[in-house]
Amino acid sequence: MKKLESSLLNMVLVLTAISLIAGGTLAYINKVTQGPIAEINAKNLQDGIKKVILGSQPGDLKVEEPVEANGYTLYKTDKGTAVKAVTNGFGGPLEILVGFNEDGNILGYTILATVETPGLGVKADTWFQEGGKGNIIGRNPGEKELAVSKDGGDIDAITASTITSRAFLNAVNAAYQAFKGNTSDAASGASVQVGRVENATGTGSDSIH
Repeated sequence: MKKLESSLLNMVLVLTAISLIAGGTLAYINKVTQGPIAEINAKNLQDGIKKVILGSQPGDLKVEEPVEANGYTLYKTDKGTAVKAVTNGFGGPLEILVGFNEDGNILGYTILATVETPGLGVKADTWFQEGGKGNIIGRNPGEKELAVSKDGGDIDAITASTITSRAFLNAVNAAYQAFKGNTSDAASGASVQVGRVENATGTGSDSIH
């Protein structure tokens, strides 16, 4: 009996030690990777803003401090406004970034994050681009709300993926509404450091190269 109790005690102690070591290791890994992951996300966002505003055109952007509006984030630049929106697709959250010119025409878009079925996220990132079957570039959701043909619209849905297509277009429409509600210069001249430049008044502003 004593031998059995001793074995159980040893087992509990070993399992406890393993749990503590594993927990400590995970905490350390999380702390070590937290910074690099944040840097990668920030870089992806900067690249995304440039992509949806400039497309393939060369040039720099001056970006103002982001504005939060009812769950949406607006990044006003000197060449247009990028709006980040999140919607629920077929497999879960779908995070997109849409660029608009001052008239509300779509300059470009990109998908920042998705948990859709493998392949669907990639298709959505190209399907609605210029030259794609569901091209929305140059469209203005204020003139006509974007919708797939099954919903009475004139945009072709991704093959065998109407739910994802509908969710994506709803997110673009919502991003447009957020954009229209913040067309006035809500942000001041403050800006985050991306590449410091001097504007005409001598004060700093963001710049994405």
